[in-house]
Amino acid sequence: MIALLQRVTQASVVIEGDTVAAIKQGLLVLVGIEKNDTESQLLRLAERLLSYRVFADVDEKMNLDVRQISGDLILVPQFTLAANTNKGKRPSFSSAAPPVLGKQLFEQFVTEVSQRYNKVQCGVFGADMQVQLINDGPVTFWLQVD
Repeated sequence: MIALLQRVTQASVVIEGDTVAAIKQGLLVLVGIEKNDTESQLLRLAERLLSYRVFADVDEKMNLDVRQISGDLILVPQFTLAANTNKGKRPSFSSAAPPVLGKQLFEQFVTEVSQRYNKVQCGVFGADMQVQLINDGPVTFWLQVD
């Protein structure tokens, strides 16, 4: 499982002109599900995401996690994170989870994160989404659990 965390001052997800998620300070997280991902990986990624220290403390050091600052989260499914770009001029998605599994694991991931923290919104699996954000820093991290 892959999570691309972006620290934001604001972010939103729009589908067909309707805003389905919008936050102020927090994290926009793009979530990629691979075909061999498991529930145990999902649980580890949920905990890592919520405890990853990317916000500044009083000394301006990245020592605080999203919960410590009462920040918001938007979780967005993005199968293209699982692309293989090692050769050729077109990405291969052979390592991405099939849609049924991807949707199941993404929804379970949203549930797990939401049970641990109550300020979670999400995009819609399989939808054509327009994602808007103001990256704070910019600060972006790639988290992956195997």
